[in-house]
Amino acid sequence: MASMRDIKRRKSSVQSTQQITKAMKLVSTVKLQRARAAAERSKTYFEHMYKTVQSILAKTGDMKHKYLQESENPKKAVIVITSNRGLAGGYNSNIIKLITRHETWKKEEVLVYAIGSKGRDALARSGYEVKEDWSDIVEEPAYADAMVLTERLLKSFEDGEIGEIYLAYTAFKSTVTHVPTLLKLLPVAKAESSEEEQEVTDNVLMNFEPEEEAALDLLIPKYITSLIYGGLVEAVASENGARMQAMDNATSNAEEMISDLTLKYNRARQSSITQELTEIIAGAEAIS
Repeated sequence: MASMRDIKRRKSSVQSTQQITKAMKLVSTVKLQRARAAAERSKTYFEHMYKTVQSILAKTGDMKHKYLQESENPKKAVIVITSNRGLAGGYNSNIIKLITRHETWKKEEVLVYAIGSKGRDALARSGYEVKEDWSDIVEEPAYADAMVLTERLLKSFEDGEIGEIYLAYTAFKSTVTHVPTLLKLLPVAKAESSEEEQEVTDNVLMNFEPEEEAALDLLIPKYITSLIYGGLVEAVASENGARMQAMDNATSNAEEMISDLTLKYNRARQSSITQELTEIIAGAEAIS
């Protein structure tokens, strides 16, 4: 059985840890509110951009365009959005598993564009090639950063260095629900729609100025930028939500440990007092 001094020391250590987890939970809560507001503000724009591109694709049919054609190059550029810090539960590991456990991808065909040092380091240790590191933009996502990254990726795609572009991020559904998501950005694929949605699309008149190909040249880079920026702001909200949950769980576990240690300390103290009384009584009887 541990001594009273050991129990007291451990209890003090757990209480210090609990204070840290409480503080981190409060910080994550504030950051979550700010990140969620940013995600909600930008969501409408991204949804309209997505619908616009899909409407064009539905109207153009099987048009041959550089951003729509499948490439023979097996190389895949994967934008991996994780965090620069830990203590966020399974937030980072779930994204890494999307890459490492993909059924059809070969390690040598994947080029990682890392946004977040946790994903960068984990994938590098697993033998994946980290093509570029953009970890510094994850703390404060900006549309301009997403635009620069899009330009670099599109140039590599047009030059034939890569055949496909993917985005791996954590979609923010609610404070407690975050979904690891792997989204194909290029070549742009036509989304499946219901018969009702297809009928509405068919009845919509759409004119292009200039031609369809020029319109896609203009829209698709903005479309890719929008998806990357949308993934960034949702990932930041998900990260803070996951960290808030993890710190809340850690605080609750610390509270349970403190209660258990308090009980053990009281039992040890009671046992010590009882032993002292027994020794005093035994000594008094021996004298008399």
